[in-house]
Amino acid sequence: MDFNEFYQQVLKIKNLPLPGEDSHHKMSPAMRVQWLKSNEIQKMNPKRAGVMALFYPDFDFNTKLLLILRKTYNGVHSNQIGFPGGKVEPHDNGLIATALRETHEEVGVPPDEVEVLKELSEVYIPPSNFMVSPFIGIYQNPRPFKIQEAEVEDLIEVYLKDFLDKSNHIQENLTTSYAKNIDVPAYKLNGYTVWGATAMMMSEIKELLEQVL
Repeated sequence: MDFNEFYQQVLKIKNLPLPGEDSHHKMSPAMRVQWLKSNEIQKMNPKRAGVMALFYPDFDFNTKLLLILRKTYNGVHSNQIGFPGGKVEPHDNGLIATALRETHEEVGVPPDEVEVLKELSEVYIPPSNFMVSPFIGIYQNPRPFKIQEAEVEDLIEVYLKDFLDKSNHIQENLTTSYAKNIDVPAYKLNGYTVWGATAMMMSEIKELLEQVL
């Protein structure tokens, strides 16, 4: 989709109500949904994080969404697909500031060049005890991305048309932090399987976009 057309239409999501947990559940295994319903998350005193779903034009003005492949390391999010972002630091002035700072650190996008359109529904990640707040951002005049090599293995630049294509919504048998060999709803994008919290956030974004595009 032409980026200029996308930009004019996507501004409308500012006034839309969030789909929330209903959209998250579409990309969650049943046992995860049940676990979340049966546990009081706030009592776990989760750490906070902010991430940025960044839309931008390529050289041909096709609209793309940026994902990153994280490095392999000794941690629960090793080698996973996600949005740029990370945990709140003491000097951050709110979660938007966290998401913008981390996006700058991880992929080199200047915070003052991102137009933040909307805060999305927060997502709890049980293995790491993080409550994550996602934001939709527009990067109208992108510069070449600069990977933070210590944390980011690769960039995954997804065409909007592929993200919205229903045929890329799949079920895949995976071993997760809470179960082995279970069927998990996921997206197949650029050859990668995107599942878990990132897929849940993407599901909400997708529902919002489908209302305005």
